[in-house]
Amino acid sequence: MVIDWTLAFDPWAFLIGICRLARSTMKHLTSLLNLSVDDVHAILAKSHELKAGWKRGERPALLQGRYLTQVFEKPSLRTRVSFDAAMAQLGGTGNFLSGQDAGLSGRESLADVARVISGYSDAVVLRTFSQKLIEDFSSHSRCPVINGLSDDDHPCQALTDILTLQEVWGDVQGKRLVFVGDGNNVANSLAMIVSMLGMSMTVCAPRDFELDEALLQAIRLTFPNCDITQLTDPVAAVSTADVVYTDVWASMGQESEADRRSRIFFPYQVNARLMSKAPSGCLFMHDLPARRGKEVTDDVIDGPNSIVFQQAENRMHLAKGLLVWLLG
Repeated sequence: MVIDWTLAFDPWAFLIGICRLARSTMKHLTSLLNLSVDDVHAILAKSHELKAGWKRGERPALLQGRYLTQVFEKPSLRTRVSFDAAMAQLGGTGNFLSGQDAGLSGRESLADVARVISGYSDAVVLRTFSQKLIEDFSSHSRCPVINGLSDDDHPCQALTDILTLQEVWGDVQGKRLVFVGDGNNVANSLAMIVSMLGMSMTVCAPRDFELDEALLQAIRLTFPNCDITQLTDPVAAVSTADVVYTDVWASMGQESEADRRSRIFFPYQVNARLMSKAPSGCLFMHDLPARRGKEVTDDVIDGPNSIVFQQAENRMHLAKGLLVWLLG
């Protein structure tokens, strides 16, 4: 099935329908909306289990003989290395292709690329600009497809963030995550997963940079009890935070907007002054890479309440749990 987003009245509601259909057939993670709440708990539980074993020096060959192909249009540190390491530690192997190497630039049809790559692979990780490309690829794939990042969604990061918060708190239900910055792909995925797991979320962004209203409507349709608030005042936003989260002001593909965005977002910098307005013990998170001195200052990202590098390491442990869940 090829998805034409231009024909969809509400693209996020349309995605929910596609993802519900996908649940009944082959497992994919193109969006968190692919997953049920039970799926999320199962992936996180397996990730915790494998990390505990890793700490004891265990490297179970659960994916021996399995092959992972990663195809990236965007550069990456954490996504690529975390999946490489996950496959190696679980006894599998894999390959990396640029989008040009794989033919995503139009050398052949996307359907043909998907059929060929999935014929060689047990799973495929795609890191692209277009969410539509990932959805279309998965519709032709003969193996599970994982969204390693798109302009709309970053599901592996959001799963990792919950894995990390569970390590710190145990139960995340009832906690409030405050996202300060651009309502981007990371914020989108966080809004989905906190709504699935009974957390609350405040998105604090300048006007015109909030979460997309169609996405919010889709989340509220699926999770009627969700608690997502949007504010423009950073001090008011962090006053009820259990964790403050930020991301770069200009994502990949937005480099030409960097100067303009820096001026707009400077009042939303997460610095010591802003964190002092949050409750005592409030945590700090960032999905990295960080632009130090822009969206966050050194004293916060390197401070005692920062769990940023625990997050980064957990990308590997989440990748292991996800791959085992997908491939059995």
